Amino acid sequence: MATPSSGSTPATVALTRLGIPFEVRAYRHDPGETDFGREAAESLGVAPERIFKTLLAEVDGALAVGIVPVAGRLDLKALAAALSGKRAVMADPAVAERKTGYVVGGISPLGQRARLRTVLDESARRHDSVLVSGGRRGLDLELGPEDLARATGAIWAPIGVS
Repeated sequence: MATPSSGSTPATVALTRLGIPFEVRAYRHDPGETDFGREAAESLGVAPERIFKTLLAEVDGALAVGIVPVAGRLDLKALAAALSGKRAVMADPAVAERKTGYVVGGISPLGQRARLRTVLDESARRHDSVLVSGGRRGLDLELGPEDLARATGAIWAPIGVS
């Protein structure tokens, strides 16, 4: 995998700084599209099980990140349990944008403004590489799942539901 020569985002900068190999996978985003995961899968010709979305939730009042396949959804109870919490609710999108520095549909788990507790769905381990948002709509980054966990400081847990 190669690193980009231009068009950097905080996510690509973070991976480069860590020396983690990745590949930039760009596609033309339709501004009217709101199913960002499906759009990425279709545009890039990648199975939805390999593309992971970044979701912010509040676990016992503190923000946390859940990274799950776009083909499924985040199990909030499992996320709370993985972080030794009691209750999780989805974060307000405006809060998610403010805390991460990214816009909804382009929120990357990498290079966020603040380091948040992060949980990566263990299904990522089934793949040699996975894709996550590169920090803007129409830009994904492909990297190894163990590298993703290392770069985000994520713990592994079964937090995705098909």
